[in-house]
Amino acid sequence: MLQNLHVKNLALIEEAEVEFQPGLNILTGETGAGKSIILGSVNLALGGKYSGDMLRKGTSFGIVELTFSVEKEEQAEAFRAMDIYPEDGCIILSRKLMEGRSISRINGETVSTNKLRRVAEILIDIHGQHEHQSLLYKKNHLAILDAFSKGVIEELKENVNEAYKEYKKYKEEFSHAMMNETERAKEIDFLEFEVAQIREAELKSGEDEVLEERYKRIVNSKKIVENIEEAYGYTGYGENGSGGDMISRAVRCMQEAAHYDEEAATLLGQLLEIDSLLNDFNRELSEYRRSLDFSEEEFYETETRLNELNRLKAKYGNSMEDVIRYCEEKEERLIKLKDYDNYIETVKRKYEEASNTLAKEAEKLTKKRKEQAVLLKNAITSGLLDLNFLEVNFEIAFEELKEATANGKDVIEFLISMNPGEPVKPLGEIASGGELSRIMLAIKSVLADKDEIPTLIFDEIDVGISGRTAQKVSEKMKLIGNKHQIICITHLAQIAAMADTHFAIEKKVENGKTVTKIQELSEEESVRELARILGGAEITDTVVKSAVEMKKLAKSIR
Repeated sequence: MLQNLHVKNLALIEEAEVEFQPGLNILTGETGAGKSIILGSVNLALGGKYSGDMLRKGTSFGIVELTFSVEKEEQAEAFRAMDIYPEDGCIILSRKLMEGRSISRINGETVSTNKLRRVAEILIDIHGQHEHQSLLYKKNHLAILDAFSKGVIEELKENVNEAYKEYKKYKEEFSHAMMNETERAKEIDFLEFEVAQIREAELKSGEDEVLEERYKRIVNSKKIVENIEEAYGYTGYGENGSGGDMISRAVRCMQEAAHYDEEAATLLGQLLEIDSLLNDFNRELSEYRRSLDFSEEEFYETETRLNELNRLKAKYGNSMEDVIRYCEEKEERLIKLKDYDNYIETVKRKYEEASNTLAKEAEKLTKKRKEQAVLLKNAITSGLLDLNFLEVNFEIAFEELKEATANGKDVIEFLISMNPGEPVKPLGEIASGGELSRIMLAIKSVLADKDEIPTLIFDEIDVGISGRTAQKVSEKMKLIGNKHQIICITHLAQIAAMADTHFAIEKKVENGKTVTKIQELSEEESVRELARILGGAEITDTVVKSAVEMKKLAKSIR
């Protein structure tokens, strides 16, 4: 159930907070007061389309937040499957709106708009002003029948879907298998070449990874050796100008000087220590060099093999496992092509079996749909009579597709006649906008018993109706409200009078700025609002009395 709506800086709304209640929540207000903004806010919070011009003028961001209570275990399970966990029994959907972008959150955690919409589908169903137009399209009629029959046909639909996958797989394989002798010979030659190239390489799983590691080690060893050789040359004693050679010369010079001066003798001692250290370093460096086991032959073999494997991976897969798997698949294909007659016969048999299975499963689904269609037809007919269709004949016609799909082979269409003696015809040929709206309401009321969605929103379901018909619609809305939370925007007093909770939306000027306000009405305030709807510009005592009478009548009907 939708508990709370919080809106900030959206269109004419500076900030608004609405606490919705169970049952029938009615929203009324003057034309242009901002009723559509309220519904638009809910749509935005549920992942609807957003553009920067929706923000209140002069603001840099807006916020829409919806708080839902999760009261059914089925819903909680569906949320857990999406890694969403209600906090204190609540789910909070929020959307921060900024110039050119928005951020969606569920219980404070940032989520994609797609995930937000998936969550919304479990929590709420919105019937917009023009949704009844969807009844003009046959594809939506089958969806309605399946929603009505969900508990009965769900397994049958899954069976059809699985059968269709098998059918499609073998159909594609059969189509691909059909070829002439020249094409077959050409493919055999090509496959034999690929398989031979891979098999000759004698591949081993994971070999490329082992060689990569070995190659890196060898390359690094080579670089180390090259640098050590160079360092050895700089510090050794064998080359003219090397460190050792220069120090030896310096020692000879200092020895000559030491004959004549004691201080020079002291410095000679230090230089001899340096010479000794360099000697030790040079010897250890030589030993380290010999410890590095580097083979030019091994490097060449490793590099050559690695290049070969990389060429195969570039052609046949990203890893040795992929290349080996590719080879096995092509070998299987070769076996089939070389034993072509048996192969084509096998594929054809499997294709025909899959086709027959699909036809049988689709037939079972059609049979059950037709049984459910009778129940749906009767339920909708009853609902239409409740909505003041005095003479109505409602039918559900079945057509059969040439070939079954993942959804079966059925195409259905809702047909109706509203005059005695007139044949039934498609809805678009007979029904007006107001009649379509009522037909959709009848369907919604039928589905309400089947539907797990706790909250339904109706935006001006009263378009094109008045008088007794409006009264019938209000009674139907109240009936649905007994099992679901209903939020309804209306212009009709008959519907507004049925409200369990009544909200008024009005436009005001505050501090030189136009703002939209929404407030919950008391019983007395609700009567005044009904009087405004009934009386227009002038609200007389007679109009107020009529509003009071309408409220009393609504209570008696409840």
